[in-house]
Amino acid sequence: MTYEDRMTDAIESTEDELIDLVTRLVEARTVTGSERSGQDVVVDYLESMGLDPDVWKPSPEEFSDHPGYFETSSSERRGYDDRPNVVARVAGGDGRTLAIGGHIDVVDVTESEWERDPWTVTREGETLYGRGVADMKGGLAACLVAMRALDEAGVELGGDLVFQSVIEEEDGGVGGTLSVLERGYVPDAAVIAEPFRLPNVGVASAGVMYFRVRVPGKSVHAAWGHQGVNAIGNAATVYEALEALDAERKARIDFPPAYQGEPDLEGNVTNINVGTIEAGDWPSTLPSEAVMHGRVGWPPGETRAEVRAQIEAAVAEAAADDEWMRDHPPEVEWFGWDASPHQISPDAEIAALSARVAEEVCGRPGSFVGGNAALDERFYALYYDVDAVSVGPRGANLHGADEHTTVTSLVETATTIARIAIEYCGVDD
Repeated sequence: MTYEDRMTDAIESTEDELIDLVTRLVEARTVTGSERSGQDVVVDYLESMGLDPDVWKPSPEEFSDHPGYFETSSSERRGYDDRPNVVARVAGGDGRTLAIGGHIDVVDVTESEWERDPWTVTREGETLYGRGVADMKGGLAACLVAMRALDEAGVELGGDLVFQSVIEEEDGGVGGTLSVLERGYVPDAAVIAEPFRLPNVGVASAGVMYFRVRVPGKSVHAAWGHQGVNAIGNAATVYEALEALDAERKARIDFPPAYQGEPDLEGNVTNINVGTIEAGDWPSTLPSEAVMHGRVGWPPGETRAEVRAQIEAAVAEAAADDEWMRDHPPEVEWFGWDASPHQISPDAEIAALSARVAEEVCGRPGSFVGGNAALDERFYALYYDVDAVSVGPRGANLHGADEHTTVTSLVETATTIARIAIEYCGVDD
């Protein structure tokens, strides 16, 4: 029996353990900014394997001058106290090092929208429901089970296998993956278990930036409203300009990997969204300012500076066409998320290897995908010259109500990652 056969048997025999681990991770409510409880579950599992994990809280002072750094909203709000990263190294031979893992944090839920309890795992046949079962506690659990299976199968890798569970990916990953890399855990390649629907393999991520537009008005009593200027009306003008820019960009920008795995993304590979607007404090008063907060996402092909310039120009042009705003222009500010897009070649060794193994394990063809969401993988590619791919389970309703994945897909993920480790690191005879 080959190493691969023994390892596959070990994973298939631990299906109940895999589901139990996912359940414990989901029940640890690790909304970004409150990741500790989930990391405790991870540490316990690693220690049960006889490993001695490195557990530390990020220190922005150590990497604030890094070109990939920005202050995340969760770090601004909560700092990094009691928000540790976790890394464990399985020592191998003198060969190449492979990093596996992903993020422990999840986005919050609106419980009234869920038909099931979001903070535990509900199994219905092959389907598992719960916040994070796909994005991405299922993938993390698959990585951990893959490590245990390799050990139980007696596989001694020819190089080190480094597992990592990181914080705040949903908020930018600065205190997570960037902190891990700056701590010295720089591998030869990385496989992150993001839910990219195996056997698809992710090779790209989107750029993401947050912006704020302060739109002025002139405050007066509503009874003398003709003497003032309503900032909400001016904000509507700016909003329409941003909507027009969004439509123009959607028609102009194409990135096939973004919709090879999800066809409905064709024509929607970039997006500008105004998510909040704040204005006024009294129905009888014209508000003197409206503040809009938005997000822009885009695939590889443009720099952050180019995208910022387009949004600032759209706002400026909207103001120039308005008699009052021409002399009282809105102000555009950039805050929070400030991530560049990235893309690696499908011909890169880890990408080609991952795709072949995933198709062999799943028994069906896959595609090279990505570019519609920001990912931690960018840190490896953009700043450390390390190829990183996304290899993770099938999932649906990510960030939405009744998020779900399947047991089969999690088992396939664990098997694929373990086999990638064997082939990439080699086996120490």
